[in-house]
Amino acid sequence: MDHGEATTTTEQAATASHLGPPLVELVDVNKHFGDLHVLRDINLTVRKGEVLVVIGPSGSGKSTLCRAINRLEPIDSGTIRIDGQPLPEEGRELARLRADVGMVFQSFNLFAHKTVLDNVTLGPRKVRRVGKAEAEKEALALLDRVGVKNQAHKVPAQLSGGQQQRVAIARSLAMHPKVMLFDEPTSALDPEMINEVLDAMVALAREGMTMVVVTHEMGFARKAADRVVFMSDGQIVEQATPEEFFTNPRSDRAKDFLSKILTH
Repeated sequence: MDHGEATTTTEQAATASHLGPPLVELVDVNKHFGDLHVLRDINLTVRKGEVLVVIGPSGSGKSTLCRAINRLEPIDSGTIRIDGQPLPEEGRELARLRADVGMVFQSFNLFAHKTVLDNVTLGPRKVRRVGKAEAEKEALALLDRVGVKNQAHKVPAQLSGGQQQRVAIARSLAMHPKVMLFDEPTSALDPEMINEVLDAMVALAREGMTMVVVTHEMGFARKAADRVVFMSDGQIVEQATPEEFFTNPRSDRAKDFLSKILTH
């Protein structure tokens, strides 16, 4: 087991070498839901080009953390910065920031009455003021990238869950986000559709997209993450490279969590 420790510094140096400056910064972030303290003094930095995977038991604060980064959940105290800018409270500045932060949820949130192509072009046309022809050309390229170009003229109900989730990824990418947030993007999918979505996400990671991914998919964490963050009871308990975390977790809580999920 100590082999994991021996490789830590070299792995981290190798990991850090392809990463850019801080892109997402959380400083002393706290959040309560009534009496429940769901985020406790969170300090976290995500660098440009980094794939950060957040794991932990249900109710540990993972999704709240993800949603706080683009202010879908307002925080009680602390600071969150995106590319050096503090999160705006509301209004146009917040809308502009949200355009820089792509978000993919458990549910696909596609417009049911619009075609796949219309779903992907809507944001660029309305928010970025891109012309129709240019928006459609880029949308088709993005749909091709995630493997659903041939579904462009269908409506979401005609697609499988896995296809709809890949359309949701293309829709986020169409806004040219600086960072992509994924909140358990495969948890609502049938098992046979999970890999097609994860494969699209792995491809994105390899292209250098900055990603924060809340997931139960440990295979994805091992394959695509630069860093794994383990949360429990609203706190970051430990963070490490995937190799180090999965072979040599330091905290008892992480060891207990891994023993439960990796034996099944």
